[in-house]
Amino acid sequence: MTPAINAVRKARVPYQVHEYVHEAGSQGYGLEAAEKLGLSTEVVFKTLVVSLDGKGLAVGIVPVGGKLNLKQIAKAAGAKKAAMADPQDVERVTGYVMGGVSPLGQKKRLPTFIDESARALDTFHVSAGRRGLEIELAPEALARLTSARFAPIADI
Repeated sequence: MTPAINAVRKARVPYQVHEYVHEAGSQGYGLEAAEKLGLSTEVVFKTLVVSLDGKGLAVGIVPVGGKLNLKQIAKAAGAKKAAMADPQDVERVTGYVMGGVSPLGQKKRLPTFIDESARALDTFHVSAGRRGLEIELAPEALARLTSARFAPIADI
């Protein structure tokens, strides 16, 4: 059980957990999840943490087949610039290891932005809090649980 799974259980949100065997040498965690679960890269999303100038950290959730647009997430967050956060800061603040960062159940709630492409999906997959573990739920449910906003933050 992970804090992410506990969060959806506690909220009584419909969800499904999907597990796969994570290959130790794999660096493309989200792409690996899509491949191992036989899913399109448009329905598996990665959770990325950015550092906003003068505003702390924020979370961007984008399809694994795309990239986070740093200018767009900065704009959505009302900041001038965004850069990828230091991995040690990410692990300390979220409580998760890199490659297993979930937008749910983080130690400290961060401003969260979900790419608007998720709105077209009935359900999508995000990390369930550990490498090799994904959680499937409705994008609107994730937005409610994380107080996220939808914004055009991905380059697909």
